[in-house]
Amino acid sequence: MGVPGQLKLPKLWGLTKGVDVDFEKIDANLQQWQQGDYVIGDEHSFSHRFDPEFPLTDFSKKVSKKPRVNIVESAVKGFVVVTQTCDIVRSCSERPFVEVMPLVEVPQEQLNEIQRCRRPRYAFIPGAGEYCLVADLDRVMTLEKSVITRWDRKRGCLSDQDIRELGKALARKRMRFAFPDDFINLVAQLTDQFKKKHNKNSTEGAALRALCEIRVQALPSWDAPDVEIMFWFIRDEEQLDFQGTGWNEQMTKWLNLVPKSDRFKSVNGQVITFEDITAKEYIQSDPLDLDHLSS
Repeated sequence: MGVPGQLKLPKLWGLTKGVDVDFEKIDANLQQWQQGDYVIGDEHSFSHRFDPEFPLTDFSKKVSKKPRVNIVESAVKGFVVVTQTCDIVRSCSERPFVEVMPLVEVPQEQLNEIQRCRRPRYAFIPGAGEYCLVADLDRVMTLEKSVITRWDRKRGCLSDQDIRELGKALARKRMRFAFPDDFINLVAQLTDQFKKKHNKNSTEGAALRALCEIRVQALPSWDAPDVEIMFWFIRDEEQLDFQGTGWNEQMTKWLNLVPKSDRFKSVNGQVITFEDITAKEYIQSDPLDLDHLSS
């Protein structure tokens, strides 16, 4: 009998009973895996729960009329493991689960934008890039570790930097900033221009592809009655000025698409490298992406 007022918590999971499981063999196989590893094939499917009275996807609508069904499986190209490597390799007797996200196919132009971290709904997986497959960060599924040990594992992250970039993409999905509505309206022409010109065979297209990141800072703050906007166009430090027109000319062209109005009293910008921007400027600014400009 427990202490009065003390909750008795049930076990979250327990070891299998009556089943001969070779934990050592599974754990040995897991040592080969790391975050970002993936599998592709026709036999994979993603499962999710839905409300039969209000099915929201085509997959759930197809099975919503079946009695006592509220889980649906949909075919996917494959999966990428997003659990951190240190947790993958821990013994499955202690940590039996991993998280996976489905791989989806995207057009080549979107693949380039995702690689530049400009579409936070997705994450670029270098090893799967040749197939134009990326991780769909809107969907995540939990599996027992023994499931992935049966997969034909492919290496997704080919270097330490690839692993850092994947971790960054996963974090940004949860940490991304919601810009105010009036700012979204303010930069509508600019973001449209980026989408139209990014993959063009032009000087502007080359400039956009050479940008590592675009960050925006609001001074003194986003909710102030009068705001000064600062754009940081962070370029590849190995990218030199383009023939005929330089970075400053490109920046001026972009800033002309963001006219000052209402409470946005001034709009400025600077083209820099990561070596040029200060830590304070970086952490006090927010990334300008193409698919999350909403409040």
